[in-house]
Amino acid sequence: MERDSFDVKLSPRSVKRITEAKSKARPELKTPLQWHEHYYYQNFDVSLTSFTENGIDRVQSSKISVPDFIDQYERVYKPVVIEGAMSDWGSSEKWSEERLLKKYRNQKFKCGEDNDGYSVKLKMKYYLDYMKVTKDDSPLYIFDSNYGEHPKKGKLLDDYIIPKYFGDDLFQYAGERRRPPYRWFVMGPPRSGTGIHIDPLGTSAWNALSSGYKRWCLFPNSAPKSLIKVTDAEGGKQTDEAITWYNIIYPKTQSPDWNPEYKPVKLNFKLHKAFVIILL
Repeated sequence: MERDSFDVKLSPRSVKRITEAKSKARPELKTPLQWHEHYYYQNFDVSLTSFTENGIDRVQSSKISVPDFIDQYERVYKPVVIEGAMSDWGSSEKWSEERLLKKYRNQKFKCGEDNDGYSVKLKMKYYLDYMKVTKDDSPLYIFDSNYGEHPKKGKLLDDYIIPKYFGDDLFQYAGERRRPPYRWFVMGPPRSGTGIHIDPLGTSAWNALSSGYKRWCLFPNSAPKSLIKVTDAEGGKQTDEAITWYNIIYPKTQSPDWNPEYKPVKLNFKLHKAFVIILL
């Protein structure tokens, strides 16, 4: 694979490692141009003002009890943002780029999978280099589910506390060795993200944001897959990418002709004092 040329000069080793990871994770993109052929870094608006939130409750963690949370949200599968729930977390300070680089610079984090299902990993120092310079339409992003079992990356567990609302964990009875992945450390630059999906094994997920912001679109379970999935004809080699979905499907959902029964809940998940709960 031909290597990218970056506006910011990186070390030859960093360029090599980044290029290798990209080649393994997205082998269908065979040239640097194919990674940014749509020039989304120039023409796709990722500002907060370009995406208006609607239809989601926000509650204060100090004002809603566990029983009330269960009755009002969990039992009825209603998404909610719980504000003020991270006030005693260390992640807001410890997960800055500078401190992650200092503490985890040589630790490898998963940022993709190859065609055989094996993890593609980059050391934190190389991934941070990549974040600073990438112009990729859909950048690689860290989505690591094994950090908690790692002797060094496991220190990330010390930087957050599982909220009181999520004490029930039925998968724990399967044991740590048999249970499916259940926690992830996620990190990425603008335009990175997960395409439209349903969480596996009938699970519900809680997500916390320590810095930056993230867009969400949540659809009712009744929404037809054919209506909200990007087709191969529309997406080409970027069919399953989040940026493709927001470029092709999202504008349709804002049209007056869109069936109101399938109108998405939109959320701008920003800064670092909130949770969003995705209930399926």
